[in-house]
Order: sequence, then structure tokens, then C-alpha cells
Amino acid sequence: MITDNIETQAIRLQNERSQYAEHSTPLYLTSSFVFDDAEDMRASFAEEKEKNLYSRFTNPNTTEFINKVVAMEGAESGYAFATGMAAIFSTFGALLSAGDHIVSARSVFGSTHTLFTKYLPNWNITTSYFDINKPETIEALITSDTKILYAESPTNPAVDIIDLEYLSAIAKKHNILLVIDNCFATPYLQNPIKFGADLVIHSATKLMDGQGRVLGGIVVGKKELIREVYLFSRNTGPAISPFNAWVLSKSLETLALRLEKHSENALKVAKFLENDSHVNWVKYPFLKSHPQYHVAKKQMKLGGNIVAFEVKGGIDSGKKFLDALKMCSLSANLGDTRTIVTHPASTTHSKLATQERLEVSITDGLVRVSVGLEHVNDIISDLSQALRV
Repeated sequence: MITDNIETQAIRLQNERSQYAEHSTPLYLTSSFVFDDAEDMRASFAEEKEKNLYSRFTNPNTTEFINKVVAMEGAESGYAFATGMAAIFSTFGALLSAGDHIVSARSVFGSTHTLFTKYLPNWNITTSYFDINKPETIEALITSDTKILYAESPTNPAVDIIDLEYLSAIAKKHNILLVIDNCFATPYLQNPIKFGADLVIHSATKLMDGQGRVLGGIVVGKKELIREVYLFSRNTGPAISPFNAWVLSKSLETLALRLEKHSENALKVAKFLENDSHVNWVKYPFLKSHPQYHVAKKQMKLGGNIVAFEVKGGIDSGKKFLDALKMCSLSANLGDTRTIVTHPASTTHSKLATQERLEVSITDGLVRVSVGLEHVNDIISDLSQALRV
């Protein structure tokens, strides 16, 4: 089957049917696989033939999930992980050595920031941050030791947009790798490889699953780079479970439908908030008021499901708003069918000093809404009444 349509890829890219002629791929809950004879086993371990050896290396369910994301992102190869952070750590662990340097956007997921500042320095791997609003400062941070340029777009939690084409031009000029976290957009809304990324990372736990059921992560991109990630992961063991891979492969079948509705609801929520007197400002990629609106329109199909806004009154007002919600969930997750609301200043980023939070666009009153698939009127009604308590 040859098609460029993501909707069809997500549904029809399946493993070959077994002797039982199943219509839907079954679960392969096995730790290992058997061989025909000694020569078959030798040749398989020597990688002279493609064959499942052990589920820490490959598994039919894992392979199907990977193949779908590879096709949807326009990549050459991929590897799946137990979590999104396992994907991020393993990518850097596989491709970097002592003395290497990373240039990263300052606005990155909290655990990624901790990896850069607390753990990678143990191996003498350092990171310099650039302000996403000042991309012209990136080149001054690049040294002879720089190996990776890293960013999220849209960013977490403030939904800022970075011009991927601009980053790619810098990476190519300095012969470094461009690695993009595409979690907020998914392959349906944005394909960083088309804009020059070498590797694309996802926390599949979020919108790829879409129902808050399983954990997972994946990295896709150039074959020679994925080969290094695979070898590192084969020996360190962060592989995804076959069950989670099976769930995620099935989840991808509805990704396009879900993202269309998520984005439709989110845009309506953003427009409502933009006109609410209890709100200072709203950020949503496809709002014309977004500072990087034109960049978002260039590289994204739709705006996604994340809306960021600032409640008037700071931290206390933010906490009061969360307490007043009646339907929306309070959770650390996002990308669920259920609308989820988070107040970063008092929760996920509460350990940062005020100035540190401001450097990554997290104000005291910032609220992140992962807009779900409920009727949009019910979502807006809940947000509206909570803002007025």
C-alpha cells in the first residue's frame, strides 16, 4: 500500500496477517521468540535477516506502532520507548559523548530541563539555553562542541511557536543535529522533518493515545541516527511494552478525527477566553493575536488542543479558579478526551523562582488547558463559571 494520506496510513499500515487471518492485529505478549535451527538463530542475531529475537529489541506490536509513526512523520526509521522521557534520554544518551554540548530552547518540559541541568552534566554534557523570542541569539551559543540543537514547538506550557525552518538552517550551517519534540502537534498537525529536522520525538502518552490509558514514547528520523538510538536502547532496556504499543497503534487510527475536533474546540475556547474580562491574555497558535501566528500557520495544519491564558490576580486567583472547576479535570497529563486544566506556577513549576518561571513564559496566573472532546459549550460553561467565583 502506497499513500501519503496520514489518515489511511494510521489505519492500514498493519503487520501481515497470521495463519488465523485476523482483521485487527493481535497482541503478542511474549518475552522471546524461537528459531528454526542453530543457523537461523545465528543469522538472526547477526542481523543477516530481519526476525524478532526478544521483545526488548523488537516485537510485532512495537514494530507496527513504529512503522505507522515513521510513515506519518515522513521519517526513515524509528524506535519506541516506555515513556516520552525515556525517548528523550535515550536519544541524547545514544548520540552524545563526554564533552559534547547542547543548544536548547529555554522553554522545554520540566523533566527535560532537569535532564539537561542535573543528570547530563554528570557525563560532562552541557546545555546552553536560548530565548525563543530571540532566535537571533542561537548562533552565538554554538561552539565546536555543540552536537544538537533542540526545541519543542508548540512549547509546554505557554504554547509558543518556533520557526522550524529557521532552526534547520542554523543546524545545517553548523553541521549539528536538529531534534524536535513534536508532542503537542502530533504527526497529523505538524511534520518537523519536512522543515529540516533530523529526529522527531513524541510522548505518545499524550495525544497519540488520547484517552489517558497508557505510557509510551517514540523517536523517528534518519536511519543512521535511529540505528544508534536502537543499539543504545537494546542494551539499556527502555523499550515499550507490547501491550502499550498495541494500544497506541490502535489509538493512531482515530488521531486525525480526534485532532480535528480537539482543534475546533480549542479555537472556540481560546476565542471565548480572549473576550473574557477576567483574563489578561490568551495564547493559542491559530489565534491571530498569537505572537507567532504566521509561523504556526506555515508549519501546522491546525492549532492543536492546548490553550494557555493568564487569570487576573496571580497565583491565588489561579488556584481559586482551579478549585471552582466542576467538570474539567485537574491533572498533570494532557491530550486526553477529557479537558484537563493545570496551574503551572503552583504545581509543575512551583519550585522555580518567579524570574526563572518568567524566562519560560510562565507567569503567576498562567493556566494551561488541554481542551478535550466534550461538547464545547460545556467546556466553556465550566471555565466561565470558575472565572467568576
